[in-house]
Amino acid sequence: MTSGFERPLDTSARPTGRTTIRLCVLEGDAAHEADDVVATEEPLEIRLVDGIPGALPTAVALTMRTPGDPDDVELALGFLHGEAVIRGAADVAHATYCLEPDITAEQRWNVVTVTLAPGRTAGDLARLERHFTTTSACGVCGKARLDQLVLDGYQPLPTGPTIAPSTLYALPERLRAAQGLFADTGGLHAAGLFDAAGTLVAAREDVGRHNAVDKLVGWALREGRLPLADHMLLVSGRASFEILQKALAAGIPVVCAVSAPSSLAVAVAERFGMTLVGFLRGERGNVYAGAGRVGR
Repeated sequence: MTSGFERPLDTSARPTGRTTIRLCVLEGDAAHEADDVVATEEPLEIRLVDGIPGALPTAVALTMRTPGDPDDVELALGFLHGEAVIRGAADVAHATYCLEPDITAEQRWNVVTVTLAPGRTAGDLARLERHFTTTSACGVCGKARLDQLVLDGYQPLPTGPTIAPSTLYALPERLRAAQGLFADTGGLHAAGLFDAAGTLVAAREDVGRHNAVDKLVGWALREGRLPLADHMLLVSGRASFEILQKALAAGIPVVCAVSAPSSLAVAVAERFGMTLVGFLRGERGNVYAGAGRVGR
């Protein structure tokens, strides 16, 4: 792990991915109290600092996420990579929870500050304003967002790999087996990174499916694995524009979802030579784009 990705040592106020609550259980005409475990949902503010003397932090995103260490730093890095602010680990000097002295212990664990490498600047951050509160329904029209990917310099991905249908069918169960928090709470999305043979490389969970993907990409960035050619991404929900954008930025050629894709997600896959599989359940799936990578 790069030494620049540092964290404070005091973990006393750090939230966890599980929260125990007291509830009322209804069973027929009877009711009784019990404890249950739910997924923790807390805000995370992502701040960015240019790599020039005297630069001050700028808040660029606020998202609701499932907290965790190192997941929060990975989420911040993955988000900034997907928005073309950083291209690799060399662009980052430090990524850490907020260390400002006037912040409370509880707030500290809900703010991640990313400082760019010396001389590196993010330029005009106006295009990130649509993400200041990240949602699945951000502004501007679909065509404008698709064209922006071209303006950001993204190119169609290389051909390959070829994936057997049986390999695709096995992915959801392998991801589900790696979902430790989901097993406890039943309330989390997941994203899994697989190699071309269908072996699970890494998995992340979060209350937001976009966040789960950001955590995966942030992990790969820290590990120096980008671009992720010859890999597959599986998400536990639907495939949106943002999911395809993040996969494209990471160089992932095959994206699968257990639910439906959006029309704009299909357009991204077609335009940039990606394979998009939806409704991947049991021994069935719909290939919406890039069927040439799916072989028998």
